[in-house]
Amino acid sequence: MNLDLHQGNTQNEINENDDKRWDKIDDRQIPQWFDDAKFGIFVHWGLYSVPAWGPKRSSVNVSGEAYAEWYGWAMNKEESQYWQFHKKTYGEKFKYEDFAPMFKGELFDPDRWSELFQKSGARYVLLTAKHHDAFCLWPSEYRCNWNSMDIGIHRDVLGELTEAVRKKGMKMGAYYSLLEWFNPLYIKDPERYAVEYMLPQMKELVSKYNLSILFTDGEWEHNSKVLHSCEFLEWLYNESCVRDEVVVNDRWGAETRGIHGGYFTTEYGEVGYGPDGTELKMSRERKWEEDRGIGTSFGYNRNENLEDYLSEKEVIHLLIDTVSKGGNLLLNVGPTADGSIPVIMEERLLQIGEWLKINGEAIYKTTKWRVTGEGEFVKYTSNKEAVFAICLQLPRNELILNSPQIAGDVDIQMFGCNRLIEYTVVDGKLRIKVPEMSFNELQCKHAYVFQIRGVK
Repeated sequence: MNLDLHQGNTQNEINENDDKRWDKIDDRQIPQWFDDAKFGIFVHWGLYSVPAWGPKRSSVNVSGEAYAEWYGWAMNKEESQYWQFHKKTYGEKFKYEDFAPMFKGELFDPDRWSELFQKSGARYVLLTAKHHDAFCLWPSEYRCNWNSMDIGIHRDVLGELTEAVRKKGMKMGAYYSLLEWFNPLYIKDPERYAVEYMLPQMKELVSKYNLSILFTDGEWEHNSKVLHSCEFLEWLYNESCVRDEVVVNDRWGAETRGIHGGYFTTEYGEVGYGPDGTELKMSRERKWEEDRGIGTSFGYNRNENLEDYLSEKEVIHLLIDTVSKGGNLLLNVGPTADGSIPVIMEERLLQIGEWLKINGEAIYKTTKWRVTGEGEFVKYTSNKEAVFAICLQLPRNELILNSPQIAGDVDIQMFGCNRLIEYTVVDGKLRIKVPEMSFNELQCKHAYVFQIRGVK
C-alpha cells in the first residue's frame, strides 16, 4: 500500500493542504447538546484494574507516571516503583498479559452503574474502550483474543453499558488510545499502523455503537499527518452515522492539543506537555472540558488514601468553577477488577447529584457570563433569563455584588429557600439580604445559588 498520499507535492504544499484541512475541521460547530450538558462521567476500567496500583503522585516527577492505568508500561521500567511492587507482589516472571484471565468483572452491573451516574446528575458517560495496552472492552474484529469477549469477563462491556446508559437518558461515548505500547507495527511503522489498523478500528467502534463522543488520547508520539487524523475526522463529520451529533476532543497528534479538533481538554488542570516538557497552552478560546479523577489516578489505585480523594465540598466547587469559566467537567471513576465502584467514589457522585437537584438550573444549559467570578467566594453563570451568583460559602446577613448592572426591576430567588429575598441598590452595588436559616432549613451544602433576573 502506498502511504504517501501527498506524492508529487512540495513540503510547503503539503503543509498548506494540511492547514486547510484542519481549518475546515476546526470550523465545525460543536453540537449544542455537549455545551448544555456540563457534567459527564469518565470510567477507566481494564486489565490495569487487576493490579490496581500506582505510586503516590507526590513521589514522582511527572504526574502521568503515577497513574494506575499506566501499570502495564511502567512495570517494565526496572527499578521504578511499579517494577518493585510488581516483583514483590506477582514475581518477575508474571507478565502483564497474565492479568487478562483475572479480569473477571463478576460484579459488573451496567444497570447499577448507569443508575448511579444518572443520580449524580451527569448527562453523558465515557468508557475507556481501549487504553494504551490495546485491550478492548468490546469484541473488536481487529483484536481477537485481546478483548473482553474473548478473555477475562467474556462480555461486551461497551455494548452493555451503552444500552444501560441510553435507557437512563444519557449520551454515551468512548475513550480510544491512538498509541499501543506493545504493538510491533505501531513501534516499527506508525503510519502503516494508523492506516491498516487504527482508522478501521475507530470506524468499527463508532459505527457499531453510534457513539455521541469519541475521546482520543495517546497522541503525543506522532503528528496528525502520520496518524491520518484529518482523514478520519473528515469521514466522521461527513459520512459516519453520527456525523450530526458526535463530539470529539483535541488529541489527534503531537501538535494538536489546545489547537485543533473539537473541544479542548485539560487534565488535572493542565493542558498537556510538549516534547521538551514545557506546558502547552490553549491557542484560542473554545469549548473545553476538565478531565480528572476523584482521586489522583484514573484507574483504581489501591495505594491511595482518603486524603488523595476530593472531598464533597471540593468536588462541588470544582464543577462550579469549571462551568463558570465555560467548561464541562468529566469526572472519573475507577471500578475495581470485579466491577464494583468504590464506595467513596459512589458517595461523591451521589453528593454532587444531591446538590444539582436543587441548583442544576445554574449549571445545565448555562453560558459563561461576562464576569466569571467576584472576589474569592462568588462564581457566575447565566442563561437567557437570568444571571446566577453562586456563593461558595453561605453569606452572613448580606451579599454585596459589584458586577450586576441594574436594568430595572430586579427579581431574586435563592435556590432551596422559599422565603422572599429582599435587596437594595446602593452606589451601583446590589445588596442582597440573606435570610437567617437554621442548619435544618438549608437544603444544600457547600454552595448557594442566587438567581437574579433584571440585570445585565
